[in-house]
Amino acid sequence: MVDLKGQYQEIKEQVNNGIASVLETSAYINGPEVHAFQAELENYLGVKHVIPCANGTDALQIAMMGLGLKPGDEVITADFTFAATVEVIAVLQLTPVLVDVDLDTFNINIEALERAITSKTKAIVPVHLFGQCANMDAVLEIAKKNNLFVIEDNAQAIGASHKFKDGSVKKAGTMGHVGSTSFFPSKNLGCYGDGGAIFTNDDDLAHTIRGIVNHGMYRRYYHDVVGVNSRLDSIQAVVLRAKLPLLDSYCEKRRSAARKYSKAFLGHENIVVPKMANDSFEIDQNYSCHVFHQYTLRITNGKRDELAAFLQSKDIPHGIYYPVPLHLQEAYKDERYKEKEFLVTNQLVKEVISLPMHTELDDEQINYITEAVIGFVNDK
Repeated sequence: MVDLKGQYQEIKEQVNNGIASVLETSAYINGPEVHAFQAELENYLGVKHVIPCANGTDALQIAMMGLGLKPGDEVITADFTFAATVEVIAVLQLTPVLVDVDLDTFNINIEALERAITSKTKAIVPVHLFGQCANMDAVLEIAKKNNLFVIEDNAQAIGASHKFKDGSVKKAGTMGHVGSTSFFPSKNLGCYGDGGAIFTNDDDLAHTIRGIVNHGMYRRYYHDVVGVNSRLDSIQAVVLRAKLPLLDSYCEKRRSAARKYSKAFLGHENIVVPKMANDSFEIDQNYSCHVFHQYTLRITNGKRDELAAFLQSKDIPHGIYYPVPLHLQEAYKDERYKEKEFLVTNQLVKEVISLPMHTELDDEQINYITEAVIGFVNDK
């Protein structure tokens, strides 16, 4: 699904030299490389504060802790996403409220979001799934009207941007009160282990979060807030510093591969290509720059699982993200949820399949993959 070894070849010298430097200085935690990466990412995103941490799940949890959410507060998020999004809500003893998503974009459905708001609602977590921003014009408008926090789950969309109705453009993760991301190796900007970060333009919130990530300390052994141990290590920062200047080119390579996939698939019955904003086909002006963390098809003839088995037989990697909706996961079942509220999610989990998507894809690979998918679907 990803070719990290191939990607490494382009940055091998810089990464190796940087890691050797960390080993020589022994500044493994919060060293100069971490501080340099923080400043460089702030500049790239156009955000006042980046607070690195240990992983993307911690980033979401710490963002919620920083906002002072209390047990019982309701937090609305999408049903169709990775479990980490709802996991941290439950860990903090907040009340997760899952809602359906849009069929075209896989992102949170705005009408379902509005219906879910109650007097106990305190925050919305829009997930920029598979690399495309949620409808942030609507999310921010609803949040402002209802006095709610917006916590962006940007684990899959770093490098994406959103064009607002007024023409302004902001990077994913910088539009709400606070944003979070993951630097898991397979991400568009990934390190060689675990890593994450929190983004905000709020000075006071940034100060609180900086304490939380470091055991609640601003001075050593003085604990002013309840904190956790969640810090990015210097070796991971070396890798991220090498990749950050290449992030836009990485994203464009992914978009280029996505265009080639979609042009091959368009017009084929039972294959629905992903909505790709601001491009020459499948245009939806409400959304912008898709960075294709995943390239995800919908197979609408009921043969998705058979296609997965066929691709396996052809040694073609694939992924099914996600086979079970969160509202049906054993850990998050709740009698409040009714199946009629999740018609789209329940459809997607039967139809979606993701194909290889990374910066090293070449035309020969794309042709082999598309011909295999088209051949199978046509035969069925």
